[in-house]
Parts: sequence; C-alpha cells; structure tokens
Amino acid sequence: MRTTQQMSITLPNEMAEFVREKVACGDYASDSEVLRDALRALRERDRAIEAWLREQVVPAAKALRANPERALSADEVRAELKKSRVGRG
Repeated sequence: MRTTQQMSITLPNEMAEFVREKVACGDYASDSEVLRDALRALRERDRAIEAWLREQVVPAAKALRANPERALSADEVRAELKKSRVGRG
C-alpha cells in the first residue's frame, strides 16, 4: 500500500520561486520536501492555536462571563498596553 499521493498544485509565481530557491540553495532535496515541511509547520501552528484557544481563551471567556465586573474598559486596556510597551523599553 502506498503511503504517499501525488498531487498537482498551482502556486503564485512568488511562492513557486521561493520553493525553487530553497531547493537550489540546498535546504531541501526537492520541491515536495519544501511543501511537506511547510505543511508540517502549518499543522503545528494550527495545533498551537487550538491549544491556546482551549487552554487560555475559553477559560478566560468563561471567567469573564461568570464575573463580568472583571472586564476592563477600552481606556483601561490602552493603559495596560502602554505600560507593557514602556516596560519592554
């Protein structure tokens, strides 16, 4: 049984050139390897987003729903963001 499937895809010129450059400079042995690596990275990004939503966003939303007075106003959010930017330098 085959563990791969052949596909035909169409890429914008800029992306196709990027794939060719990755192969030409020796980072990858073939166009297929570039695309497989890109798809693995996309899968990992999707998994990270799902985990963030499940582990942080949903609990925060539930906590806010249970205790709405914890919510910050737009001005308070701006002030917090400004403080964090100043703290970073």
